[in-house]
Amino acid sequence: MAAAAATCWFSAGTSLYSLTSYRFSTPIRPFSSSSSSSSSSSSSSSLFIPKAVHQNQDPKKGLKNSTSEKAVGKQNFPWRSKDERHLANKDGRSSKNEAGRSQSTAFKSSGQQRKGAGKGAVFESKEQQVETGIIEDATFLNAVVKVYCTHTAPDYSLPWQKQRQFASTGSAFMIGDGKLLTNAHCVEHHTQVKVKRRGDDTKYVAKVLARGVECDIALLSVESKDFWEGAEPLRFGHLPHLQDAVTVVGYPLGGDTISVTKGVVSRIEVTSYAHGSSELLGIQIDAAINPGNSGGPAFNDDGECIGVAFQVYRSDETENIGYVIPTTVVSHFLEDYERNGKYSGFPCLGVLLQKLESPALRACLKVPSNEGVLVRKVEPTSDVSNVLKEGDVIVSFDGVHIGCEGTVPFRSSARIAFRYLISQKFTGDVAELGIIRAGEFMKVQAVLKPRVHLVPYHIECGQPSYLIVAGLVFTPLSEPLIGEECEDSIGLKLLTKARYSLAKFDGEQIVVLSQVLANEVNIGYEDISNEQILKLNGTRIRNIHHLAHLVDSCKDKYLVLEFEDNFLVVLEREAAVSASASILKDYGIPAERSSDLLEPYIDSIRPDEATDQHEFGDSPVSNSEFGYEGLLWA
Repeated sequence: MAAAAATCWFSAGTSLYSLTSYRFSTPIRPFSSSSSSSSSSSSSSSLFIPKAVHQNQDPKKGLKNSTSEKAVGKQNFPWRSKDERHLANKDGRSSKNEAGRSQSTAFKSSGQQRKGAGKGAVFESKEQQVETGIIEDATFLNAVVKVYCTHTAPDYSLPWQKQRQFASTGSAFMIGDGKLLTNAHCVEHHTQVKVKRRGDDTKYVAKVLARGVECDIALLSVESKDFWEGAEPLRFGHLPHLQDAVTVVGYPLGGDTISVTKGVVSRIEVTSYAHGSSELLGIQIDAAINPGNSGGPAFNDDGECIGVAFQVYRSDETENIGYVIPTTVVSHFLEDYERNGKYSGFPCLGVLLQKLESPALRACLKVPSNEGVLVRKVEPTSDVSNVLKEGDVIVSFDGVHIGCEGTVPFRSSARIAFRYLISQKFTGDVAELGIIRAGEFMKVQAVLKPRVHLVPYHIECGQPSYLIVAGLVFTPLSEPLIGEECEDSIGLKLLTKARYSLAKFDGEQIVVLSQVLANEVNIGYEDISNEQILKLNGTRIRNIHHLAHLVDSCKDKYLVLEFEDNFLVVLEREAAVSASASILKDYGIPAERSSDLLEPYIDSIRPDEATDQHEFGDSPVSNSEFGYEGLLWA
């Protein structure tokens, strides 16, 4: 069947969208019910992710898109950036690879491969200059591979099944030890991943070892020895400076062979990552990044990898704004994986902060100098809720003073968002906060962990959870579900909760009745959709597993379900149980609940949390708190 191109939108927070173009072997239903053609006009000022391409796609219809340099532990990894290796080796040990992994082949200033150099040869940087005119002969290009991924995404509206599979292509590169790096969005919902080396016609099966959604990085492995024969892994370089030359390499649309584009570093700052809906250090460049470039490396003039291409910014008023994940973020991801055997995420403080630019505000808070940020709100699920209070002023983080705009010193003469320091930490690390409380300075210790989202941006466990009771389909609210259902059908009240409410405890979910499968047992309720269930027989619903537990343990004659605005659904319990088998058969559904709900329910709610049941999922943060320039999350 002739291949068809399609485009899909994913909401990733206010004004952040990711747009992906795929190649399909068969027609599929778009992820979003408001799908558009690949020539759809872009919304102004948005971030997009260029990932997968179809080789016959019209380039004009391409994808629209969008931490001090300190060491993070001892030097145990050959993939560390130069900045981190230098800082990690204060004990005088060599920064060369101690594990004996091969390094990328060095180059002369002319760009030709150094003659007589064996694999793993390392030369001084003066001899590593690559001449642009003959870059096609540069050995480091051979470490860049093309990724072929087959995806099978969950159907969030019909959570017991998956959508039609589709195929995409992207880029990746070798980092040694049988591993490759690419973007997390390139292998999202993967069922098969294959890679092909430059100049080879054989595709090799790759395994996804880890996916970092926040940082948009994925780690792959290839077991075939033939794939690695003669391979020269890339060497990571330091964080570049403004106006440094950068070369982006990958397999974008427009052809099958490798592509090279060149530009300069335009900006280095904390950047919004569209795929992960997070904010981490990013490098802005003006080199062209197109669909298919995602996951490909960016090089400096020494032939060293300085980051991973992952998104571009496009609007009617801008051009040539691309983004690269710097090696400091990549090193954090890899060390996290090395420490834990899996990706555990980037930690946060879990507080909403306000800048203290106003002298009157600082005077009122008894802050003696032009520094600090005000704690506006503390997330209940954050560990700092035990040590920080609303009204505290954070003036330092691990001894680094925080300015009144929420920035800290960066390099010699620049400043960067305070969140950068937090992103350098690992889950479980302890940070020392200097705070001013009621005019008194004190120091407190805070344990850092990833933020808990009441409504998750991604579902990493495969299929979404679901429960069917008498034809009523319940599932947790998630951003992918909102994307599939469209915001109009979700409703303003539910959208407001999804965007601005905070989780009161770990494991809390907003459980919604997504649809009703018509049957005589649920007559009168067939038109209900996308409504949040609050209580079952008077008990507040904590999450979907709790709901399943309440249904299973109910001995009453009726199941009384309470929704928003005191809307009631009453079902006869025995009739609901009896109708279950026929409803599943009529609608071709394999089971009345997802497999995760077959596990015994464990009540993890503390007594003090249970007393606040009326506030579950109802700790709102106003629109102004997110939109106002003086406020920020950390």
